Amino acid sequence: MQLTPTNISKLDFEKAELLPAIVQHATSGVILMQGFMNSEAINVTLEKKLVTFYSRSKQRLWTKGEESNNVLNLVSAHTDCDQDSILVLAIPEGPTCHLGTQSCFGEAKPALGFLAELEQVIVSRKQDDPKTSYTASLFAKDISRSCQKVGEEGVEVALAAMKADKNELENESADLLYHLLVLLQRSETDLSSVISCLQSRQK
Repeated sequence: MQLTPTNISKLDFEKAELLPAIVQHATSGVILMQGFMNSEAINVTLEKKLVTFYSRSKQRLWTKGEESNNVLNLVSAHTDCDQDSILVLAIPEGPTCHLGTQSCFGEAKPALGFLAELEQVIVSRKQDDPKTSYTASLFAKDISRSCQKVGEEGVEVALAAMKADKNELENESADLLYHLLVLLQRSETDLSSVISCLQSRQK
């Protein structure tokens, strides 16, 4: 169930005053952190669109990033089937962990989430020196070059599949995905928009 201000009362606070809340990156699927929420923390989170917990050490509400500015922007919040735990989907600004890492759970991350990370690396290198960054060199050229690269890599993928060369297929597919992400950025769209398109087609 997706949480809204009108259905918070359905959460089972009889088991505990504080419910565990897992925060997951809304795009990559990476688990960012875990905290605890009471009803007030959930209300503030939904109202301000900034993930807010009840801090057991501070004994008060605590908005993630209130000191570091590394906030978690709320996308949506959901409860499990027993209404006694919370899953928060959010987009982080900066590292989530106080150690300066993306996640409090270290390197534990879903493999497919790497595509979202790669997309952000591509975004970050748009303005780099084209002489030292291949990605920046693509952005420095006319968009027709990126279109050409996607076409070429698509053909290479098909040829590798025809030859039943698994290693070449994997490598060419990696090249295709990379250049497709670059082309999407050059066309002012992103991977999540493509995924939304695919989801809309699901029957």
